[in-house]
Amino acid sequence: MKAIVQRVTEARVDIAGDTVGRIGPGVLVLVCAMQGDAEPNAKALAERVAKLRIFRDDNGRMNRSLLETGGGALVVSQFTLAAETSRGNRPGFSAAASPDEGERLYEHFVFALRATGIHVETGRFGADMAVYLVNDGPVTVPMER
Repeated sequence: MKAIVQRVTEARVDIAGDTVGRIGPGVLVLVCAMQGDAEPNAKALAERVAKLRIFRDDNGRMNRSLLETGGGALVVSQFTLAAETSRGNRPGFSAAASPDEGERLYEHFVFALRATGIHVETGRFGADMAVYLVNDGPVTVPMER
């Protein structure tokens, strides 16, 4: 699985003008299941996101995790993270998991992240979403598992 983790002061996702997920300080996680991924990949990635030390400690260093800060996570499916751009001008997405498998693994990732005790909000898998965020830092970290 692939993810982009962004440290945010706030984030929300809207669908057709309605807010379906919103958090204050925490992380926005864009996540994509790849062909060959399974539940252990989703669980391991969720646990790594929860423990990723990208929040400031008392000395201003990135030394605290989401678990330590009590922040929230807004998780949004993003199959375009599977884009292949090495040839031509149009990205290919054949490395992404099938829509059914992608949705199943996305839901498993969300479940595993919630199991760590983090408050999780979500977008809607496969929907046309508008994602709003205030990136804090900015801090943006790509992750794979």
